[in-house]
Amino acid sequence: MFHALAKHSGWSLSLKCKGDLHIDDHHTAEDTAIALGMAFKQALGEPRGIKRFGSAYCPLDEALSRAVVDISGRPFADINLGLKREMIGTLSCEMIPHVLESFAQAGGITLHVDVLKGFNDHHRAESAFKALAVALKNAVERTGTNDVPSTKGVL
Repeated sequence: MFHALAKHSGWSLSLKCKGDLHIDDHHTAEDTAIALGMAFKQALGEPRGIKRFGSAYCPLDEALSRAVVDISGRPFADINLGLKREMIGTLSCEMIPHVLESFAQAGGITLHVDVLKGFNDHHRAESAFKALAVALKNAVERTGTNDVPSTKGVL
């Protein structure tokens, strides 16, 4: 899922993680998402000259997801994936929304992700990550100005 996020957002990403998978997948998945969110925020720097808002719809076969982001500095996540399986590979499905929430919190972004349709949980999850990637790519697109994209002048 992180590979899809990096690929479709245009990021260069290399992740290495040594976790406590002998216990469960919670801390490894959560901590990786937190680190990725922090890296995103640091790489972006002060949000000047960006669109700020981004949205995208992405399909994967029968699945269709929508992601909407605001590079706001106010972390919030509303994630609705509707996953039914217990696991996708070795990742518990309950962790997938938590990963997105952790990324949003650490990245300081407002994030809404909804899977609109689809029956295959792998397709549903992957389309969600792809939609997030494209929405983020749109939100950080340069506007050609040096303005802070806020009526208050700060984010």
